[in-house]
Amino acid sequence: MSEVQLKTHGELIRSRQPGHGMPGELFGRQDVFDTDVEVFFHKHWILVGVTSDVPEPGDVSTVDIGKASIVIVRDDDENVRTYRNVCRHRGARLKEAGKSTVGMLVCPYHQWTYDLDGSLRHATHMGKDFDTSCRSLIPVHTKIIGTHIFVCLDNNAPQDIAKLEETMIARFAPYDLQNTKIAFEQEIIEHGNWKLVIENNRECYHCAATHPELTASFLPEDFGFCPDNLSEESLLALEDYKSRNAACQASWEQDGFVSSAVEWLDKDAVTQFRTQQLVIAGNGESQTISTRVASTKLFGNLQRRDLGDVHLWTHNSWTHVMSDHAVVSYIIPLAPDKTLVRSKWLVHADAVEGVDYDVKDLTEVWVATNTQDKHLVEITHEGTQDPAYSPGLFSPFTETYVDQFSRWYAARLNAHGV
Repeated sequence: MSEVQLKTHGELIRSRQPGHGMPGELFGRQDVFDTDVEVFFHKHWILVGVTSDVPEPGDVSTVDIGKASIVIVRDDDENVRTYRNVCRHRGARLKEAGKSTVGMLVCPYHQWTYDLDGSLRHATHMGKDFDTSCRSLIPVHTKIIGTHIFVCLDNNAPQDIAKLEETMIARFAPYDLQNTKIAFEQEIIEHGNWKLVIENNRECYHCAATHPELTASFLPEDFGFCPDNLSEESLLALEDYKSRNAACQASWEQDGFVSSAVEWLDKDAVTQFRTQQLVIAGNGESQTISTRVASTKLFGNLQRRDLGDVHLWTHNSWTHVMSDHAVVSYIIPLAPDKTLVRSKWLVHADAVEGVDYDVKDLTEVWVATNTQDKHLVEITHEGTQDPAYSPGLFSPFTETYVDQFSRWYAARLNAHGV
């Protein structure tokens, strides 16, 4: 196909049949990818880390997002701040991607030096009349919700982040997530488009066949099931799921935990999210192979182990918070066919490895699941780029959130004139 025959980004998404997958070009084209980064990662709120990425004053975490880069720092007053990773002199990057510890932020080019509050402290050879007060680092819109660090790179940050904040403050409060530490981190490069990573995360149609470790604790029925032609055994299992779910929700609510589902997903949502306190199978305590807690040092002042999974997803992240540990994952698109998936396992700040928790027990479910999802995303990306690919019909029972994501994606592109 010649360049002149290519449909525009907007034409491609508007050509999607209702209830069907997206056209393959939306996953493979560089121009589509560039627009996606600009719209969905530079103009929307995105998750870029957790407060325990910068546990002490002077700690820095640098995150690259497309051509943009930010530095997350904890200042001397214990505040978490974020700045554009751009020197105010001639634009040099202050820090490379990754983590470090500094006294001040010093540009490696001409040694302009910034305090942790962003103010320019030293700039030699600029003359006595040079005004340092108007050369501070450029701040980034930031919201700390629980332990989650959300940022928006656009000057006009969407105001409905307030809905996410209001919803999650009460749900995260009992866990005291800022009093945590990172027990384990993982980075995976998935050779697939970022939208396929999110689509895969939005359904559990695939879970029973591909995630044996996850389904030891995770109930795929939470994300839909088809009631037709179920065997007697399956019907009994479904009834058991419904009764157990109802009992757990009632018990949590009685103890003051907010557990009902909240969805801010459709076309009116800018800052898209969904949350619910999900039931854990088996012993009901945590997402481990045994379904018991991986850390005996529970979060905050919790006494109950059987608090299920406080689940949160946004358009670039997913989170699971249990009584004993949390798994926080977020994505950064690198190329049309390459996505970085970062995952962090959090435990109580005072938990001691080898005493309160074992890293293998803590991580084996989601390490295995992430590896399996990597393969699923990659084979799907390859298939969508095959000339034979034609978008298929979503299951109306188990892929409703995938279809919804496609609708939201189209609505947001339209809102930005694409």
